[in-house]
Amino acid sequence: MAKPTQTKPTESELEILTALWGLGPATVRQVHDKLGAQREVGYTTVLKLMQIMLDKGLVARDESQRSHVYRPAISQTQTQRQLVRDLARRAFGGSARKLVMQALAGRKPSADEIQEIRSMLDQIEGGQP
Repeated sequence: MAKPTQTKPTESELEILTALWGLGPATVRQVHDKLGAQREVGYTTVLKLMQIMLDKGLVARDESQRSHVYRPAISQTQTQRQLVRDLARRAFGGSARKLVMQALAGRKPSADEIQEIRSMLDQIEGGQP
């Protein structure tokens, strides 16, 4: 049984999680095929990584079928928040302002993105989560 964890996924594990978030519950073969469309990767490599991810609590496995079916143990949003918090802490001294300023300086946001950012800031200022 996988243990709940706050373990940060490696780059390869994040690729697998991204595939699972897109596919939904999937077998190793399905994840391998999805990753293989982007770059060359071995089936046994994907299998081993998913077994490690199970041990780390990043994925859960349904063993009731002949082919085991994996699903993410934590949501995409939770994972993104964890990674951003870690990045802000390590690279920006915990400053959300510095993180956001660098993110926005990296590329020009679209009008829709700017509107979403304004709405989020309004919610934060209004005391909403």
